[in-house]
Amino acid sequence: MADERHRDREEIDVYYDNPDIVDRENAFSEETAAEIAAPVNISRDFEDDTEEEKTTSGRVLGYSALALSILSLFILPVIMGAAGIVLGFVARRRGAETLGAWAIGIGAVSIIIGLFVLPFF
Repeated sequence: MADERHRDREEIDVYYDNPDIVDRENAFSEETAAEIAAPVNISRDFEDDTEEEKTTSGRVLGYSALALSILSLFILPVIMGAAGIVLGFVARRRGAETLGAWAIGIGAVSIIIGLFVLPFF
């Protein structure tokens, strides 16, 4: 027994000699993994196509809004003018800035004329 007390610290197995100490490494099993995802290929052509699509759809909406706003000057100014303004905002959002702005302006003028000028005639 005297020999055990004077053993070098390197020779003492803490986990074997003291059963009250819990072995933290072997107490539970944990699975870890390192996953590597494939790099995403972002093409410039795809971005250009979506931008062109957005502008084309905005242009179509812009012309529709402009036609609706101009038509509202002659027929149902409040209803068609409001529809022209709404379509003008949508067209501006989709990239047709000038057409949308003109549709909004003409629609607003049509509503103002319809509410304040036409009742006097």
